Amino acid sequence: MNPGVLPGQSFPLGATVCHGGVNFCIFSKNSTAMELLLFDDPEAPQATRIIQLDPKHHKTFYYWHAFVPGIGAGQIYAYRADGPFDPEQGNRFDGTKVLLDPYARAVVNIENYSREAAISPGDNCAQALKGVVVDSSTYDWEEDVPLCIPYAKTVIYEMHVGGFTRNPNSGVSAARRGTYAGLVEKIPYLKELGVTAVELLPVHEFDEQDVQPGLINYWGYSSIAFFAPHRGYSSRRDPLGPVEEFRDMVKALHQAGIEVILDVVFNHTAEGNENGPTFSFKGLENQAYYILEENQTYYSNYSGCGNTLKANHEIVGRLIIDCLRYWVSEMHVDGFRFDLASILSRSKTGRPLEDPPILWLIESDPILAGTKIIAEAWDAAGLYQVGSFIGDRFTEWNGPFRDDVRRFVKGDAGTVSSLAARILGSPDIYPQLDREPNRSIQFITCHDGFTLNDLVSYNDKHNEANREDNRDGANDNHSWNCGEEGQTTDPAVEALRLRQIKNFMTILLVSQGTPMLLMGDEVRRSQLGNNNAYCQDNPLSWFDWSGLEQNSDILHFVKELIHFIQTREIFQQEKILVTGNGTQEPHIIWHGTRLGQPDWGDDSHSLAFALSHPASGEYLHVMLNAYWEPLTFDLPPLPSKNQWHRIVDTALPAPADCCNLPAAPAVAGYRYRLEARSSVVLMAL
Repeated sequence: MNPGVLPGQSFPLGATVCHGGVNFCIFSKNSTAMELLLFDDPEAPQATRIIQLDPKHHKTFYYWHAFVPGIGAGQIYAYRADGPFDPEQGNRFDGTKVLLDPYARAVVNIENYSREAAISPGDNCAQALKGVVVDSSTYDWEEDVPLCIPYAKTVIYEMHVGGFTRNPNSGVSAARRGTYAGLVEKIPYLKELGVTAVELLPVHEFDEQDVQPGLINYWGYSSIAFFAPHRGYSSRRDPLGPVEEFRDMVKALHQAGIEVILDVVFNHTAEGNENGPTFSFKGLENQAYYILEENQTYYSNYSGCGNTLKANHEIVGRLIIDCLRYWVSEMHVDGFRFDLASILSRSKTGRPLEDPPILWLIESDPILAGTKIIAEAWDAAGLYQVGSFIGDRFTEWNGPFRDDVRRFVKGDAGTVSSLAARILGSPDIYPQLDREPNRSIQFITCHDGFTLNDLVSYNDKHNEANREDNRDGANDNHSWNCGEEGQTTDPAVEALRLRQIKNFMTILLVSQGTPMLLMGDEVRRSQLGNNNAYCQDNPLSWFDWSGLEQNSDILHFVKELIHFIQTREIFQQEKILVTGNGTQEPHIIWHGTRLGQPDWGDDSHSLAFALSHPASGEYLHVMLNAYWEPLTFDLPPLPSKNQWHRIVDTALPAPADCCNLPAAPAVAGYRYRLEARSSVVLMAL
């Protein structure tokens, strides 16, 4: 039946280049027939060769496998699986659909792919996605090794690979705009900015068509193939291009001292609900891959995106671990941010687990031991685990830090005590005595929500371009437009907005914890009030490189402040600061406008604190005034040989607003007047 085809082996899963050919293996428990399809061309409408797998020779337990001699890297392949179509029992086999291998390392036929054809009845071979056989052993990593930068020395930059250089004003050649290669051209910018890690929005192959007609799924939270780099971000058109170009990018970033963290979406896929397409998981073993309702026709939707991966199923859990290991060992990435990570703590039926197996496997895996693992510790169904996420290694996006800092800078009442806790690494949220404070990922903005410029420019979201009648996106943003909604020509409003942006940056960077910046915030990138730009693959979402000149003042401020904190021992502590004086340990002392008298009352809008690192001789004083009038603060006395020097005053124009040593001017006297809504950082010299 299959001349020359050998039985093959049930391990490893996927398509593996071996001596003399390729071993194919795929999981499908309840299928009754399996076909391996081989194609000579990525866009071929029909398979060149169809290999029918005989379960007597090509199936071991629930694994179908075959060894095909005479082929190798670059071979295009896919599957067809037949079996019962009984949605009420969780089975959705359809022998007419061409299926993508869940372990595919690269995906082709993107240009002809049709989501609608994967939904509609009938053969979709010409419009289906196919996998590519990849041989990782041939790539020259040039002795590249993991950077293993401690959290205490890390500054994360959350960015979108496509949007970073897609704008024509990026200076990147047209063929490389919006690609991994385009990002490489901008590494000098990232290096100069001072970031030590880029956190890339999803780069797994995703479905750009998983959105309303006429729009494009831009963010990429619509996974198709977890092992494959997104082909749309590659400047190369050959089948192996995205894999090679992604590796080139990682290697170049490492050479610049910058780590690569991937935003991974192991909570749902692009196959959607019962009305969605069948392109892989549904057609191979629907009830294994997805959490289903009691009537298994329907999908449990803890992700808000139509379906939920059954992460604690042994097969899905193995896929997740194999995938993470692959990206670390063969693609050299440095860590992962787990989107809606709380879903990974749900059982096979969706019930929250006290000890979820998959999370403990990730935490304890030896191949992942040196990586950064970051949890978005909530899901779309109300499970919220910030401060209670499992494990000894997971760091967490600190949502309360974002909200409490926004409220304080905005001028809300009753925010000072919460702000102090956030500055100190949130010991009220993370009470474990041995927990490193830098396991709290601190951020003011991220891809999901307002940009920093829009946070100070809009009271309300403006998502009309998303074609959902402005119903989508968060309604409670703790934002303030500084007196006028949207773009303005009023110089007073503009000056206040600039000051507020600098206030946010100051609090973010002087707080204990690992800071994360959103792409473009350092040059006031705006989405014109859209706080959910997931479907806006256009200049609204792209990095506008004209901002480097137009907003050079805030860019200078951010660069100088990042450089300052990276050269001070007090900002690189791996233990929470001791509160109080009289110790040789790094410590913090709380003040108000009067020394030793912090005002924790609901009507307070100001806070000051002294940071001390006796071993290095570093003494800093930070004063925050969120009040709408100037306030005068006492300064701690210093030995006669020392004097306070001004590092930051957000009320001053650039470049005086942030002066790195030794250019920081001396401050005379024992009191300092802070203008309304301003922040000041002093250092003793």
